[in-house]
Amino acid sequence: MAPHTDTAALLERVAKHHDEMLEDLAHYVELETPSDDRPLLEAGLARIDAWLRERLGEPAAVGTTGGGEYGDVRVYDYPGEGTAPVLVLAHYDTVWPQGTLAGWPFGVDGDRATGPGIFDMKAGLVQAVWALRVLAEAGLSRPPIRLVLNGDEEIGSPVSRPVIEAAAEGAGAALVFEASAAGALKTARKGVGIFRVDVTGVEAHAGLDPGRGVSAVDELARIVLTLHGLTDHEAGTTVNVGVVTGGTRTNVTAGSAVGHLDVRVRTRAEADRIDAALAAVAPADPRATVTVSGEWNRPVMERSEGTAKLFALARGLAADIGVDLAECEVGGASDGNFVAALGVPVLDGFGAVGDGAHARGEHISLGGMTERTALAAALLHALTVTR
Repeated sequence: MAPHTDTAALLERVAKHHDEMLEDLAHYVELETPSDDRPLLEAGLARIDAWLRERLGEPAAVGTTGGGEYGDVRVYDYPGEGTAPVLVLAHYDTVWPQGTLAGWPFGVDGDRATGPGIFDMKAGLVQAVWALRVLAEAGLSRPPIRLVLNGDEEIGSPVSRPVIEAAAEGAGAALVFEASAAGALKTARKGVGIFRVDVTGVEAHAGLDPGRGVSAVDELARIVLTLHGLTDHEAGTTVNVGVVTGGTRTNVTAGSAVGHLDVRVRTRAEADRIDAALAAVAPADPRATVTVSGEWNRPVMERSEGTAKLFALARGLAADIGVDLAECEVGGASDGNFVAALGVPVLDGFGAVGDGAHARGEHISLGGMTERTALAAALLHALTVTR
């Protein structure tokens, strides 16, 4: 454990604010912020902005990037010791549509709190804010903080990605307050590629002149088998053609077909292998044409040496309050992937302890929220001590 960092004392301080944290959480969950509803996202961000200023005071600087049809991206800079900021990432959009709260309101039953978006990832932002708040109350140092809030994470961060990458410049570390994996921090995430295969064949009467036609469906079927053959579970690579369409009528040789695929890779080397394979896709019949489009939506988040050191520091601090902190790799991606690809040490999954992301059973542990808030505060303080 880093010297001069008393996680147990911070936990006691956080616990005294339990009721205030719960009230903040309730108000936040009761803000409906679906990714595809611009007016609700605008209203939600305005409320969040006012709450941040109430809890943390005025930031040194605020920057806003318009989200267009999606939610805006807002970057808050808070002063601290040193020059290298710690990047804090959180998204305020959720997968839940307007009206969900009517049938599924925020609720508490013992240690369990539930509501749309509570696990992914509204509790995480509450934890991050209160970690900063208790450090200020205790008079403990921390590095400068650069907090990025985006409203398009659940749809791939199309607007926020360049903002996040710019905000990561010069950062010494990044904490992503996405939900944990059964309490474990995420020190590695797979890269995600979303691609499309378009096949053009030659239409003809399937019964009167079958030899004249070239079936795009037949070509796509062969390509799907080839693509699925790229899966390598041992290497952590999966290729899934999840949606296919094609043809017009049963008695017409299909003139077109489309396949949509999801690719997940553990390493950059595997991403390169998939890229080469996609570039080599070709029709069996030269009269057909094949076009592959798409891109890597999230780069690979590999467990770097810097991330390993950051996790070791967090694990030692957690042990101070009797928490056996674990780490894991997950197949899902987050905004942390963008930052890790730039060489910044990243600890992801620093948010809620609970379960049920994107499901009606979404819930968190209130005790876990208290512990994680104290751990985040301790880690931020330790980063000023150990640098």
